Amino acid sequence: MNQSLLQRITLDLNICHGKPCIRGLRYPVELILELLSSGMSMEEILADYDDLERDDILAALLFASRLTQVKSIYKIAV
Repeated sequence: MNQSLLQRITLDLNICHGKPCIRGLRYPVELILELLSSGMSMEEILADYDDLERDDILAALLFASRLTQVKSIYKIAV
């Protein structure tokens, strides 16, 4: 299931400057995450964006989760 969700995330230099997007549409993953973090529910997002599906939102969350799976983060002195 996770792999099929991740296949919904596409990278194309010609769409949103190469940012990870939902199914080649012009909905960057970061937009979905911002909407969720602002308090919107999945149902509200789906009502506002007709071409999105529930699995698109789940894919964005899974993608973000995978990005945070690092062993450690180092603070870089500037």
